[in-house]
Amino acid sequence: MITFLSDFGLDDDFVGTCHGVIARIAPDVRVIDITHGIRPGRVLQGALMLANTLAYMPEGVHLAVVDPGVGGQRRALALRDGSGRLYVGPDNGLLLPAADRYGGVAAAHELANPAYALEQVSRTFHGRDLFSPAAAHLALGISLEELGPPIDPQELVRLDVPKPSRGSDGIRAAVLAVDRFGNAALNLTRDDLEQASIVPGTRVEVASGGNRWFAVAARTFADAREGDLILYEDSYRNIAIAVSRGSAAGLLGLEEDGELVLRVDAP
Repeated sequence: MITFLSDFGLDDDFVGTCHGVIARIAPDVRVIDITHGIRPGRVLQGALMLANTLAYMPEGVHLAVVDPGVGGQRRALALRDGSGRLYVGPDNGLLLPAADRYGGVAAAHELANPAYALEQVSRTFHGRDLFSPAAAHLALGISLEELGPPIDPQELVRLDVPKPSRGSDGIRAAVLAVDRFGNAALNLTRDDLEQASIVPGTRVEVASGGNRWFAVAARTFADAREGDLILYEDSYRNIAIAVSRGSAAGLLGLEEDGELVLRVDAP
């Protein structure tokens, strides 16, 4: 079993070509596409989506490619976590939030053995030439150690996942991801809201880019009228902001890495 996540999109041949490489090496291995809709180069978005979705995936090999540094100094990796799951992708922090949820990185190896790559490796498409072949061979049962030399897990690149902050102006939160419906996941949990006395039914001022709106903390979209701005806990237990039957991203002008300030009972 291989799961596959990338920022390749579906308009070009990239995803299909990687599937073809895997099928030529391991024709009986099943591939589950988690998504190829990660926004180009958004490593943090890809890392969080990989971490969120693996609980619903079979154990196996997890191939992830969001690789704006392809062709540069970053290493190509294969990892094993504490539960035995295997990961293939770039050393840019993409794989580690998921691995950390399953016991941390137990072993890491650089993809350096040409026997498990395509004969010609391009400078710009390691997803096809390095990562897909390595994932296919791992799915067939080769050992992690055969792929290349070990790497100290402490030397792997880690992402700086933004943390919320509280001050006199309210809770300052970062936008982690925006989905196709315009719902924006924030780096907040239910505990963060409860510590700020924000519970279902609380009216909250939302400030972004010099503008202000008012939202209501809700349990579900059904608690809001069409067009209402709401704060709710999404299916991955992040606090998100949404417009009932609309787009919060469109209304508030939100993008990944953007920032919001939440204030309770603002005048």
